[in-house]
Amino acid sequence: MAYYYYIKAFHLIFVITWFAGLFYIPRLFVYQIEAFHKPSPDKEILGKQLKLMAKRLWYIITWPSAILATLFAVWLLILQPYFLEQAWMQVKLGFVLLLLIYHLKTHQYFKQLQAGVVKKSSSFMRIWNEGATFILFAVVFLVILKSAINWIYGIVGILVLGVLIVLGFKIYKNIRAKNPEV
Repeated sequence: MAYYYYIKAFHLIFVITWFAGLFYIPRLFVYQIEAFHKPSPDKEILGKQLKLMAKRLWYIITWPSAILATLFAVWLLILQPYFLEQAWMQVKLGFVLLLLIYHLKTHQYFKQLQAGVVKKSSSFMRIWNEGATFILFAVVFLVILKSAINWIYGIVGILVLGVLIVLGFKIYKNIRAKNPEV
């Protein structure tokens, strides 16, 4: 079963590229939304370029990475089915389900912005951008720590991280209100 580690390596590679796409696409959404509110011709020029960038990122990197990461994960679980009996793996799979929901909701935002429909603010997208970060922290802590008490501390740490990110966002918003060039 020497190939198990190759499958695991591919799984990790595609998880990393999937998260790279999930980290960057909401940032492009922020720029698209802000470009939408600019005067012509900036609105059209920036909008067209940002739509193209988002489309390439989403369909060439993010979606294929999500599919391949999932396929390699299923393959790993088929090879090591006893992982499914472990509490940390069950919690991890719960976070993976959350990640899939986050991905699909992000896809809805992507489709709206590709159609030129702006339903959310750039501030909302800045906060949305942190969703994948929380899930990544949770999954890494679960996989590394594995024991129940340690992953509970990890989850508490994630909640603290969330509070700090929201506070940081509010501070940045205040700074940006005073100086829009920041």
